[in-house]
Amino acid sequence: MRERRGILFHPEELDESWIERLEEAHIDTLGLHPVGGAAADRSLEEAVRRHLLPENVRLREALGRRGVAVEYEAHAMAWLLPRSLFDVKPEWFRMDETGARRADFNLCVSNQDALEYLAARAEQLARLLETGQERYFFWLDDGRDLRCHCPRCRELSAGDQQLLAVNAMLRGIRRYKSGASLAYLAYVDTITAPEKIAPARGVFLEYAPFDRDSHAPLFDPKSEKNAAQARSIGALLEFFGREGSQVLEYWMDNSRFSGWKKPPKELILDEDVMRGDVRAYREMGFENITSFGCYLGADYRALWGEPPVRRYGEILREGGREHAHP
Repeated sequence: MRERRGILFHPEELDESWIERLEEAHIDTLGLHPVGGAAADRSLEEAVRRHLLPENVRLREALGRRGVAVEYEAHAMAWLLPRSLFDVKPEWFRMDETGARRADFNLCVSNQDALEYLAARAEQLARLLETGQERYFFWLDDGRDLRCHCPRCRELSAGDQQLLAVNAMLRGIRRYKSGASLAYLAYVDTITAPEKIAPARGVFLEYAPFDRDSHAPLFDPKSEKNAAQARSIGALLEFFGREGSQVLEYWMDNSRFSGWKKPPKELILDEDVMRGDVRAYREMGFENITSFGCYLGADYRALWGEPPVRRYGEILREGGREHAHP
């Protein structure tokens, strides 16, 4: 499997200028990331609506001719399992710690009918967002403490519950593409490896250390926040293996640095932090490295000029080694 160098940003931020920008930065994978949070289902539905617009088809085709693969990475659960189903299928939804079923986040992963519905919807979403790729990134809801506490689920960690959902989604997607693979997102509550559930063939690790300090190297022993995030990497790689493994970082995430509010701030890429992180990730055996790069669209460029995408791509290409490519 080839090494991938990528960047993620919102679908509406994609325009003609990104074609040369990504090629010049030697970035070969673009992840389109509908906005997460409370409106994730609506932003994903908007991405589906936009997907077949002629101008978007032309942009993806132009990127493909330049060797850039296009994928979607989205918090998809609220779209896959619409909250409106709660009125007729409350048992499909999670139970909170008080014993009440709630139509707020994720699902009850012990309910087999809910998992079958999830599989069917994942197949449908894969068909709707066809890009010619076989890697998929359909994530659970965005937040903390979102697992089910019903009698059958409560003994399962957040990671185990996510993996049950991922296995079901992949089963559905493979009805459409037999060679498909699907990410397990190690993020916030699921940053540690599952303990009781085994991954289906085709599940790969995507490691996203959201709770890190972005102004210190991830493996800096003086950063307690980063040490807590990095502690689980070895177990995650051992559990899922290194094949297909992907880092999803925040070095270029101007939405994060702007406090998720517009107008965007100027992005100053911390090259030293990124270089050290990339070198460490490569040494640990991660195959692919990407970063969020949201809030770098036309509104950013009108305020601040060209974002540091080329330098970001150079550091990825160097593998964290300074001046590896003249």
